[in-house]
Amino acid sequence: MNKLLSRRSVFLVIGLLILIGQPAISAEKLVAPSPNGIRIPDGYKNWQMISSSHRTDNQTLRIILGNEIAVKAAREGKTKPWPDGAILAKIVWKDSQHPLWKAATVPGALLHAEFMFKDSKKYASTEGWGFARWKGLKQQPYGDDASFAHECLTCHLPAKENDYVFTKPASLP
Repeated sequence: MNKLLSRRSVFLVIGLLILIGQPAISAEKLVAPSPNGIRIPDGYKNWQMISSSHRTDNQTLRIILGNEIAVKAAREGKTKPWPDGAILAKIVWKDSQHPLWKAATVPGALLHAEFMFKDSKKYASTEGWGFARWKGLKQQPYGDDASFAHECLTCHLPAKENDYVFTKPASLP
């Protein structure tokens, strides 16, 4: 009986929220922000792919997604510099062998989701990019404090000539 009442209560609350026009809380809003205050962008899982990569040094697969601004810039070749408002998402998995095709590498365990937010004024101290990372399926924020963003920038220094972005947009027919 208690389970039935709990279900009815949940449906009642959802119904009331719909009736009074309150937006539903997205899953991304339930994840804690990174130490520098950046939140996971709503709807990023529906963004378009810009590229992918495979790192042999740590055996990881990555897919790089972009918001509308980033995708438009990538498709038009306008990434030096990337425009303000562009957001890049990199979803990283451990390599795994496909059980039916031994030569194929497929996503294994999710390691982390990383984001780069282009805003040349807001993130001037990190060369115009806001960095954020969440670890694992539990999406635990990475970093002890806001200074972790300088660690990210240091890693991205070799890509300075590409506006600090390693991603090479994939060609499409």
